[in-house]
Amino acid sequence: MGRNQQSESVYHWRKSASRSAARREGIAAGRSRMLSSVEGGPPVYAYEVVPGVPPVSVSRFFGRELRQAAPPAGQAHSHEFLVLAYFEHGGGSLRLSDHDWPVEAGDAYVVAPGEVISVVDDAGGFHESEGWAVFFPPEAIGSQTPGAFLSWRAHPLVFPFVRGAAGGAQRLRVPADERNAWSQRFVALDAELRMRQDGYREAALSHLTLLLVGLSRLAVDVAGDFRLKDEPLLAEVFGFNEMRYRERISLRDVARSASLTPGHLTTVVRRKTGRTVQEWITERRMAEARRMLVQTDVPVEEVGRRVGYANPGYFARHFRRAHGTSPPGWRRAGRP
Repeated sequence: MGRNQQSESVYHWRKSASRSAARREGIAAGRSRMLSSVEGGPPVYAYEVVPGVPPVSVSRFFGRELRQAAPPAGQAHSHEFLVLAYFEHGGGSLRLSDHDWPVEAGDAYVVAPGEVISVVDDAGGFHESEGWAVFFPPEAIGSQTPGAFLSWRAHPLVFPFVRGAAGGAQRLRVPADERNAWSQRFVALDAELRMRQDGYREAALSHLTLLLVGLSRLAVDVAGDFRLKDEPLLAEVFGFNEMRYRERISLRDVARSASLTPGHLTTVVRRKTGRTVQEWITERRMAEARRMLVQTDVPVEEVGRRVGYANPGYFARHFRRAHGTSPPGWRRAGRP
């Protein structure tokens, strides 16, 4: 069997039935194909964008079909596009970032390009799982996309999506009272891509935006997320950052709070998150600045002061470097 024949999309987890139905109905959609498989390593998949079709695909999946559709050798694979998987029913476990996660109802997994993912199902429980997956290339959240995508590009959780940093897999938990709404977002996105009514391109990207915004709200408590991942040192570092980012804190201050040398702390944080401590401090400040610029009428200079920048020009330069626009420009773009 040829390489491309072997690699019919892992991410079309209901691939045979859904693809046949799509052909019958004349529905075009993006799909993945295998680029390569290094000797002894997992296959790598790329997203094929279909001209005139929104660069986003969604699949309803069931654990049994996922196991059958995935490649051999433990179902391990990686990809060059972005994936958000949401489980309505749990079972079995997944391996992400060298960590095995028991799959539970309400799990939302964010998987960045290059991250190896596989099914770990020794007990055979994964066939009970059900959920949805949405996958899309980075340009779907590029700066050319209006509205909420601009703020999404700089959110702390998704920096692996945009910047390709290491450790590009996250698991978040959707609260029980929000799970039905999450399912409905996937249903709505799926319906737009299948029915292709007038305006469906814009509607599909809007539904993707809502999913990403919902995910960003789950990720507000970054320190809590690291506790969930059993990373007490990172939780302590991010907790200190959360309490003190409005002040003129430095790497030395953060290291002192964790009882580590600045050099050792830098090494650990970069290895585990792909970013330096100072970059995380800056990101937290920028996240609060983005919020204040859109949600308040506080003058720009005062916004900068409240997020730790005494010099207005220094704040403006940092903001433009991070977002490609000035603070006033961000404020105008974020308001109707």
